[in-house]
Amino acid sequence: MPGFRLPALSIAASSIVALSAMPAAAESMVPQERPESSAEEPASYIPASTEGTRPAADDRFAIFTPTDAPVRHRIDFENYDYILKNIVIAMGPSTRQLPFRRAEAVGTRIRQGHKSPYRLEGSQVMFLFMENDAKAAFTDYRRELEGITDTLDIASLPRNEQLAFWFNFHNIAMLEQLATNWPTREPAEIEIDGAPLNDAKWLTVRGIPMSLRDIRENIVFANWKSPKVIYGFWRGDMGGPALEREAYTAANVNSLLDIAAEDFVNSLRGTQKRGDRLDVSTLYDETREYYFPDFETDVRAHLASYAHEEVSEILSRTSTLTASIKDGTIADLSGGARFANYLFNSTQGNPLFYDDAPSSRVPIPLWLHLNDRERKLERMERQDIPTGRVIFSNIDLPGDPPNKNAVE
Repeated sequence: MPGFRLPALSIAASSIVALSAMPAAAESMVPQERPESSAEEPASYIPASTEGTRPAADDRFAIFTPTDAPVRHRIDFENYDYILKNIVIAMGPSTRQLPFRRAEAVGTRIRQGHKSPYRLEGSQVMFLFMENDAKAAFTDYRRELEGITDTLDIASLPRNEQLAFWFNFHNIAMLEQLATNWPTREPAEIEIDGAPLNDAKWLTVRGIPMSLRDIRENIVFANWKSPKVIYGFWRGDMGGPALEREAYTAANVNSLLDIAAEDFVNSLRGTQKRGDRLDVSTLYDETREYYFPDFETDVRAHLASYAHEEVSEILSRTSTLTASIKDGTIADLSGGARFANYLFNSTQGNPLFYDDAPSSRVPIPLWLHLNDRERKLERMERQDIPTGRVIFSNIDLPGDPPNKNAVE
């Protein structure tokens, strides 16, 4: 079995130290003036007017309705961006092939590590290597963001700036809860004061208690028309959109959403063919009231705007559609569980790790999982299939209107 080196793991220890220090760097998040972005963005499918079909908005969240006269301020997420780059492992583009079942460890029939059929898609977080002080730092960072809203009216920012804030705030809060409750097999198993993770009102912005679902549905879905915003929210599970390895900003939010949409639509998490039937993610059913009122027609049109050749062919060769694809397994590098002691292997002399690897003993199932990832990417490269991506951020030009090229 070929060995490989994974820089993300080799610097995990230093990234955790940086995470613990994040609250001390909170001054970098003080709003700063800057011109708004201006680069042209490709159009994506937006359903015809959904007036009268959307759920009634909750009046408590009216203060978060974007203003028509935004102020040129921004929130700096540089520290959060650094952490994401060091705790998130991107598994690479989907090959639309299920991974081979791996043999059990010698002497046992118990399968350890990832069992999700989508384990080589999307992204996964290295919760296994996080110490308690690092986990607590997520809470401190989330509270810093809440504190910013006490002095800065989020609704007065340019629309892309607002959208970046809500994505980052939602996703850091999800990271906080998963890290605090790890090990856990599924985010859906987590409760806060007896309420499900998605519905518990444990967040406070401008004095208003809110849940993760409130952020998605009562703030973003209620005020943004483009369906691609559904891909900006990380649900913490293997079946949903991936957690990006960089923070959202006003400059990159359009591009990152398009990349996330393209990745999801062309993955097995998003679309599969079952005879004459097109199976799609339950994510589309969950958001149908907001973006897909004429469900099959709207979903097909949306998928077509991001589909590669194989998925385009599936769209043309199916006549019915069902929202049935889901996987609630936590998007964790180790599958949401600690490994038995007998499954650990020393890293000393192992080409998988650098000398400053974050642990002197590495679980064999994790090593095999990362090796599967590397072999997949090597095969794609040999076949000249792109495994990386280039992100074009908007260019700031003097005199640009604040909401130019904003996500609709």
